[in-house]
Amino acid sequence: MTSLVSLRGEDDTLWAVIATAGRKSRVANVYRSRADALQDSAWRAQQVSAYEDWLRRSRQPVPHYSVAPIRRADLPKKWSPLPALGFLRGQFI
Repeated sequence: MTSLVSLRGEDDTLWAVIATAGRKSRVANVYRSRADALQDSAWRAQQVSAYEDWLRRSRQPVPHYSVAPIRRADLPKKWSPLPALGFLRGQFI
């Protein structure tokens, strides 16, 4: 049995969780629904608050998270999700 799947080519809008530290902003993750993006943003903010003292002592930027719509075409070609605290190898990505 074959089932039909509706693909809407014009709807390429995703919801991005944006990490901002200082003047740098990066897309931390993307979701199809705003509710999922808000949930991820809240989880990331919780992780940052749990480690905020450590981040400040190690002189790492403390990221802040927001949610915004983004088109798939606006994502960088080699984009990959950010870790919860927003950095790898000592650098904010």
